[in-house]
Amino acid sequence: MDKIKLTVNDKEIEINAGLTVLQACEKAEIEIPIFCYHPKLSIAGNCRMCLVEVDKASKLIASCAVQAVEGMAIRTNTDIVKKARKGVLEFLLINHPLDCPICDQGGECDLQDITFSYGPDVSRYEESKRAVEDKNIGPLIKTVMTRCIHCTRCIRFSNEIAGTPELGSVGRGEDMEITTYIEKELTSELSGNMIDICPVGALTSKPYAFQGRSWELKNTQSIDVHDAVGSNISVGSREGCIMRILPRSNEFINEEWISDKVRFSYDGLQSQRLDSPYKKLKGQLQTCTWEEALEEASCQIKKREGKEIAGLVGPLMECESIFSFRELLKNIDCQNMDCRLEGEFIERSSREKYLFNTTIDGIEESDAVLFVGTNPRIEAPLINARWRKRYLKKGLLAGLIGEACDLTFPCDHLGDTAQSLQDIYEGIHPFIKKFEKAKNPMIVIGMGALTRKDSQNIYNLCRAIAHKYDVVMETKNNFNILHTKASIVGALDLSFVPENNALDAAEIYQAVKSGKIKVLYLLGADDIPLTQNDVKNTFVIYQGHHGDKGAHLADLILPGVAYTEKDGTYVNTEGCVQRAFKAVWAPGEAKEDWRILRNLSEVIGKTLPYDTLVDLRECMSQANSIFKEGNHKVTNYIKSSKKKEADFQNLIFLPDPLKSSINNFYMTDVISRHSKTMALCTEAFDKKSEKEKNRHA
Repeated sequence: MDKIKLTVNDKEIEINAGLTVLQACEKAEIEIPIFCYHPKLSIAGNCRMCLVEVDKASKLIASCAVQAVEGMAIRTNTDIVKKARKGVLEFLLINHPLDCPICDQGGECDLQDITFSYGPDVSRYEESKRAVEDKNIGPLIKTVMTRCIHCTRCIRFSNEIAGTPELGSVGRGEDMEITTYIEKELTSELSGNMIDICPVGALTSKPYAFQGRSWELKNTQSIDVHDAVGSNISVGSREGCIMRILPRSNEFINEEWISDKVRFSYDGLQSQRLDSPYKKLKGQLQTCTWEEALEEASCQIKKREGKEIAGLVGPLMECESIFSFRELLKNIDCQNMDCRLEGEFIERSSREKYLFNTTIDGIEESDAVLFVGTNPRIEAPLINARWRKRYLKKGLLAGLIGEACDLTFPCDHLGDTAQSLQDIYEGIHPFIKKFEKAKNPMIVIGMGALTRKDSQNIYNLCRAIAHKYDVVMETKNNFNILHTKASIVGALDLSFVPENNALDAAEIYQAVKSGKIKVLYLLGADDIPLTQNDVKNTFVIYQGHHGDKGAHLADLILPGVAYTEKDGTYVNTEGCVQRAFKAVWAPGEAKEDWRILRNLSEVIGKTLPYDTLVDLRECMSQANSIFKEGNHKVTNYIKSSKKKEADFQNLIFLPDPLKSSINNFYMTDVISRHSKTMALCTEAFDKKSEKEKNRHA
């Protein structure tokens, strides 16, 4: 890349050509105050706070909107620049209310900080202040629009990142307002990020309103478990209570955004929690001691053969607990185990066959994508935002086989049955003529395609398409599985699946109904298709943190902890290993899940060979080397192998339409199902769906 030389405050620096004056000043480690500029958004240049002086320029320039050139001499601390900054702030503060003592942005407010450093010490304005009516834009964002300084960050985020152009400005001059045009709620799954980028207190978190101050909170690094993206988050807690969740920057995964579900569903962590062991006596669950609970579990397990026992892992479990569970089951000669609760078909012959191989940041290098049985907007909003980013920057050819939906970028709907896939493989579908011209195409298969009875045939046909149209080659692998559960890739890496012809999840359900499985151990597994009547001949042990569906089936409950209450390792859909850290203590007598399993193994007489988390992780890394270090990616390439056409001409497919595995984005797991905030979002979502149905009717 070409380099240019220039001076900033008489200091010579060398930068890449094409950078702005503002970015040049950042390279020189000189702070420039900004309001409207944001590195992830388009340039607006309307706040005028970043004015600097440039030699031979007739007036001050907006540094965020002017490109740096060879030999430019920039000055950021002259008297005229200081006077201009004070003037800008004086105008901004004319109508801004003196709300700092009660504003939730206090302590994190750009306007506060910049005024303290660059602003005037007096105000000359003596006229009446302008007041603006607050807007109702949904249950997540609280608006105090009199504080708004018209930086338009929220508008640009809504238009560019979220892809839901619902915010805009009306009026001019002092009559200008930021609004949704007509009074309506925001529909984006990423809307909460507007709170973070608002430089004043105009947009704040409605659930967090008046709950606390930033300096009161302890912030802990963690990983989101509400989907398989593995977003990096910061958990803010006070006195053992989760107060809020914010994003942490990770350019390879979530950039600096998070979805609304992880940001706002934390109140579900305080609701319907299991805080002590329970044992069923005379048909009723009653509290008991840990000793009694472990003895009861041990007694039920020891009097059964391994083939009469089964274990299932839920979607929120960390790898340490999954590994401990697997080792415990193996020690009691039980091979009936599975992490694929919905009966997903997942090819496990090599790791890249169940990963998102393109990687999340690699999406930006792809120029075409074929979606099969997925709606990434609700299954993985942060990954969907990457496709929109690619579309806006360089264009994107996208096609969808499945339920028609708005992905926030242009996408051809190719049909909703497997017949469209067959047409693509045979080269007779119109879309394939454009797809085969792409230089870096990718295929994405969702759980909606892999949880059907014909999922193996769909998977094999997609693999054949990938090989035929150079999606998979010796130098690249753009064949991707988009998972929706945080635990599943880690569980697959740890081989928490049946071996030696043991029962998988679907077969376990049938064996429970027929009474062949005598003990069913559910490790955070709630979304299973069993009823009380189905398990009447089976002793059900439930280990988890919420009184949800799994607990309702249980004869014995062992209270575990949520993801914010333990250290843990998670592997996201692309295979990136990441570590989360304990933010708060668990309620009551709840214990870390791997410790419960370790204690149970001792009572059974099959003691697991570790006492500490360090020792456990050492054993886990010996089982699979990818766990030796956290926070790294594993990218796999496979050689192209030509498939014979005859292999795919006689496959049988169901006529049922393909659709996403998720119906309601806001409620997908035990935490979000117990969140009052997510319940309000679901109510708003249902009203919106009803209005759309009435409009189309």
